[in-house]
Amino acid sequence: MAKSTQPAVAGGSVAKPTRVVLGVTGSIAAYKAPLIVRGLIKKGVEVRCVLTPNAAHFVAPLALATVSKHPVAQTMHDPALWEMAHLSLASWADLVLIAPATADFIARLAQGRAEGLLDSLVLSTLAPVVVCPAMDAEMWEHPATKANVARIKDYGYRVLGPEKGELASGKVGHGRLVEPDEIVRSVLK
Repeated sequence: MAKSTQPAVAGGSVAKPTRVVLGVTGSIAAYKAPLIVRGLIKKGVEVRCVLTPNAAHFVAPLALATVSKHPVAQTMHDPALWEMAHLSLASWADLVLIAPATADFIARLAQGRAEGLLDSLVLSTLAPVVVCPAMDAEMWEHPATKANVARIKDYGYRVLGPEKGELASGKVGHGRLVEPDEIVRSVLK
């Protein structure tokens, strides 16, 4: 799959993405991923989904495959998908969106790790990367998470959120995933 070259627009930004890889990590907020997929598709974007093993506890691969109309990639070596899926998806994407992104996954990105399909894909892509954190407030406020977020911003990744609100733990604080409609609006600006 060859990647198309996106034309630059005023201000040096990239034109609206037409192909998005949505990476979903193991946060309870993963249940919102089908809403993100549906919102992107309504805006004319083709979406391919990558699901980490922990994310599959919170959202079914079948749900993402149904709304995206494409198989869901879960491992680098799935023969039903493209060979070397991390490379083919990395070059296919106009944008890589990780929503939700757990504290653990942000730490992997900050360290440049490539243990699984999604982190390998991020290291392999030349497309812009948008990371949408979702975690409990104490995890978000931890100095290690703050340092990891600063590092991925230094890599050029855009961080969207988190918002303040009610969390899965029942507490109120920063750590809530940005609402799916806002994620769609933001990545398509």
